Amino acid sequence: MDYQGRLVRLRRALSDQKLNGLLVTHLPNIHYLCGFTGSSGALLVTEGRSVFFTDGRYAEQANAEVQGSQVRIVRKSALAAAARSFRTSRVRRIGLEAAHLTVAERAVVTTMVGPRRLIDAAPIVEELREIKDVDEIEKIRAACHLGNELFDRVKAVLKAGISEAEVAGELEFAARKRGIEQMAFPTIIAAGKRSALPHGRASGAGIPPTGFVVCDSGVILAGYCSDMTRTVHVGPPQPKARRVYDAVREAQQAAVEAVKPGVTAGEVDRASRNVLKIHSLDQFFTHSTGHGLGLEIHEAPRIAAGQKKELKAGMVITIEPGAYLPGKWGVRIEDTVVITESGCGILTPGSKDLISL
Repeated sequence: MDYQGRLVRLRRALSDQKLNGLLVTHLPNIHYLCGFTGSSGALLVTEGRSVFFTDGRYAEQANAEVQGSQVRIVRKSALAAAARSFRTSRVRRIGLEAAHLTVAERAVVTTMVGPRRLIDAAPIVEELREIKDVDEIEKIRAACHLGNELFDRVKAVLKAGISEAEVAGELEFAARKRGIEQMAFPTIIAAGKRSALPHGRASGAGIPPTGFVVCDSGVILAGYCSDMTRTVHVGPPQPKARRVYDAVREAQQAAVEAVKPGVTAGEVDRASRNVLKIHSLDQFFTHSTGHGLGLEIHEAPRIAAGQKKELKAGMVITIEPGAYLPGKWGVRIEDTVVITESGCGILTPGSKDLISL
């Protein structure tokens, strides 16, 4: 990973905002800027230096992982130590990530630095993270390919009578055996009427003898997330159920085809909603069409109605329209795609034909 290049781009962004330094506390941003993957630390970036602060629990890990920044091991609070170093410097306008600080943490920084020097600079690092480099895209691709293989495990074990939690457990056990760091989010296995819950986490409920099953899972592999949803049907689907599935698939394809540089996130969202409106299902599509992903499962840009953000080559986003009919069933189909110079490439392989188990 080109950590020095990332710091160069960050300093350029700081200069554009007339900031002399940045106190980075959001762990995914720290990971992005210096490579540290632990759970405690703070990164100080100024025009002339970059220093990562952490305590003795992470000394060995920090010295092994951190690149492009000095490592400083402190006895107590890494946040306080980083803020204290600003107090003795000539830095006048200091950016911080206010959204990622608790009230108590903000008070520590304010006490150390003084309130007049502090500027909320979020989401300055998140905006840099929107455009993935080649290494990042390949890591996401590898995670997505593994996610597709794990769906094969779901199809192998899913049957009437087994619980949603058992299906999720089989998937997650297989993922651990393949070397993932953790699941990117709680696995969603939602069957029958529960498939109408967009975030129906796997429960102890049994898979019914007939009906849709929404399977949404993601892993973190080498630091990067995958995200894929497929919907299968237990037993032969009724004609109306198949029509709903086909409409969602058509909406998902329309959104994928709309993705290209220069198009706004809102226009991609509209492409999926227009199709569902034709099928009188738009009122049952209750969430955004997608989101960015990378080090975190939900990143910018949001692919949602009214979003003016223009898509750019190198962004990685999900496309995941759905239709959820309360008390009946739900369908969602999701791919992760990378935006290219001419359109997009799908990172989540595998058929989206309706599978009956």
